[in-house]
Amino acid sequence: MFYHIKELQFRSKPERPDPLFAKQLQEILGGQFGEISVALQYLFQGWSVRGNGKYKDLLMDTGTEELAHIEMLATMIARLLDGAPVGDLEAAAKDPIIGAILGGMNPQHAIVSGLGAMPADSVGNRWTADYIIASGNLLADFRANLNAESQGRLQAVRLYEATNDRGVKDMLSWLIARDTMHQNQWLAAIHELEAKENVVVPSTFPKELEKRQVSYTLFNFSRGNESAEGRWAHGPSIDGEGVFQYIENPVPFGKIPTLRPAPPYIHDTPPSVIMDRGMHLGPPNIC
Repeated sequence: MFYHIKELQFRSKPERPDPLFAKQLQEILGGQFGEISVALQYLFQGWSVRGNGKYKDLLMDTGTEELAHIEMLATMIARLLDGAPVGDLEAAAKDPIIGAILGGMNPQHAIVSGLGAMPADSVGNRWTADYIIASGNLLADFRANLNAESQGRLQAVRLYEATNDRGVKDMLSWLIARDTMHQNQWLAAIHELEAKENVVVPSTFPKELEKRQVSYTLFNFSRGNESAEGRWAHGPSIDGEGVFQYIENPVPFGKIPTLRPAPPYIHDTPPSVIMDRGMHLGPPNIC
């Protein structure tokens, strides 16, 4: 069960309206790594945990906090849109400053959302549930969470550098700090699970069913061999169950594939044409 507290988790008030920055701020609200994504990602991961305990509680705590961040950003975007010229735009655009704002403003902020935030990114792509990951495997999911927080913090920092508004910077500073915590907490949870399960996901698949002769082999499939200089190419594997090896010139393990012809009703190119190794005269002359 959820309930709403009217106060914001942290203040979200700009110094002045800025419709152009409102558009940019939409990215960390409704983009792939925005607050809508992480909120629902953590909540669905938590709801999928079969049983209670500290991991489920951590997911529910963090997912619920991310809902608060959605509210903060939606409030900030609405305030940045205050006073946006939405009447006679042609007349308003005669003012060069207003014209510049109109040139970069998201028109849907005026037409669709009534000067409010939208579940969309900075170029208007609607948020999609395709962005969220909730597999039921906590180690795999926590690694996805770490990536989401890393990308989200990077975007928030870039937005912080892109504005001179002290009120916006103040709110972003809070979100950046929370992303620092969330990266640290997912790393801590990852390390704890790795100590229990080892590092390869899933840990439950029988090892005798995988081709162990290539489980710790790096194949050189690009020009140059600089990749051989990494920790991943030599010495004990990270999971402690193998030894890394580097193959400079890998050879194929399979043969040239041969597919059976499709049935006649498919009307593929006939095999006799495909396998023809005779003289090719090119296309016929057209008069």
